[in-house]
Amino acid sequence: MNFDEIDRKLLLFLQEDSKQTTKELSYKLGLSITAVYERIRKMENTGVISKYVALLDRHKINKDFIVLCHVKLTQHKKQHVLQFEKEIMTLDEVTECFHVSGDYDYILKIGVRDMQDYRNFMLTKLTTLQHIASTHSSFMISEVKNTTAIVL
Repeated sequence: MNFDEIDRKLLLFLQEDSKQTTKELSYKLGLSITAVYERIRKMENTGVISKYVALLDRHKINKDFIVLCHVKLTQHKKQHVLQFEKEIMTLDEVTECFHVSGDYDYILKIGVRDMQDYRNFMLTKLTTLQHIASTHSSFMISEVKNTTAIVL
C-alpha cells in the first residue's frame, strides 16, 4: 500500500494514542471527519492496522525485571522447531520470541517480578521444554529506548 503524507501522519497519531476520536484527528490533519474515518477503515481492512491494544506500565504491575534469554535447541529438525515454538507460546512470562541466526536459535524477552521469579520460571517452565540444549540470560540494567511506533 502506498502512503501519502496524511496517511503517515495519521498512522503516527494513532500509534501515539489510538483512543483519539476521528474528530480530534480530523482537526490535527485538516480533513473532514468522514475522510479520516475512511482512511482508518481502509488501513484496517487492508491489514495495515492489525489491532488496537493497551500498553501497560511494567513498573506498576510489578513485571519490570526484564530478561533476554538466548536459547539453543539440540537439533534443528522441523518437528523440534515447531514444538518449541508451540510450547513457548503458552508461557505468559515470554512477551516476545524471535527465531534468529547465529550462535543461538531464539531470543526470548521475559518479564517477571525479580531474580527469584526468573529462577522459578527457568526451573519450572523453560527448562522443562523439550529439545533445549542451552540457554544464556542477560538482564536489563536500564531501558534506553522502547517504542511500538513504526515511522513510515
